[in-house]
Amino acid sequence: MSDMKFAGVMPAITTALKDDLSVDHPFIAKHVRWLVEHGSTGIVPLGSLGESSTLSFDEKCDILRTCVSELGDSAPVVPGIASLSTSEAVRLAKESEQIGCRGLMVLPPYVYQGQWHETKAHFKALLESTNLPCMLYNNPIAYGTDVTPPQIAELAEEHENLRAVKESSGNLRRITGIKALLGDRLVVFAGLDDMVVEGVAAGATGWIAGLINALPKESIALFDAAMAGDAERAFEIYRWFLPLLRLDTLPEFVQHIKLVQAQVDMGSETVRPPRLPLPPSVREATIKLTQESLANRPSLG
Repeated sequence: MSDMKFAGVMPAITTALKDDLSVDHPFIAKHVRWLVEHGSTGIVPLGSLGESSTLSFDEKCDILRTCVSELGDSAPVVPGIASLSTSEAVRLAKESEQIGCRGLMVLPPYVYQGQWHETKAHFKALLESTNLPCMLYNNPIAYGTDVTPPQIAELAEEHENLRAVKESSGNLRRITGIKALLGDRLVVFAGLDDMVVEGVAAGATGWIAGLINALPKESIALFDAAMAGDAERAFEIYRWFLPLLRLDTLPEFVQHIKLVQAQVDMGSETVRPPRLPLPPSVREATIKLTQESLANRPSLG
């Protein structure tokens, strides 16, 4: 099995697009290298923030090849594995392993919100299709499927390669619930940007982050302070960062985060339909927020 270690801050990367909406591979390579150089412990492409549902199967595989080729052994690539069908998700999991990814983040199916026996069968098929260590992604807000701590414990008992959980319900009780049932059996990652300090206090030891796409130095410093138990330092950074981090919780979070990237000259705000550019008044408000925040960055030493 892969030597993948689930820990630290792993960016859920945006998918850079050219003006013609094709994938910008040279920029993706530059971006993931930059993120790892700033302290990211892994890269998570093909997630919600990566506009995965608008990418073809071949585009997904090509993005993984770009990330793996660029990073080599310097950091693991852990793609989101999601599809409308279990069979295509399994196919992507197998292809990801062949490409050289060192872990997988497995999602419930898009669109169909099945009963637990159906969702469990989907996860079972994915987990048994690969030798790679896997992280389960629970995001009932986005996907309408909620995997509870007892259900996660059930999967962990039956599948040794389930190693971590990205918990994005927004309910901190879920983190403490998972830890109470499973102890250190699974690594818990905070899955929303504006819950990282609270998530670490509740027992999370990792963070799948969004605004890190634009602000890696501040993101890593915030997480490190939280993990060190330095509440004063953590909240100094958090108070500054929260208005931006809350962009990750909006329905148009992809557009907002890409816009912040553009403001720091690390990406373009281009998105694929059905997403469209932000309305002018909303766009200007986010630009204003970003510029004000950048003008008042905390001193990180």
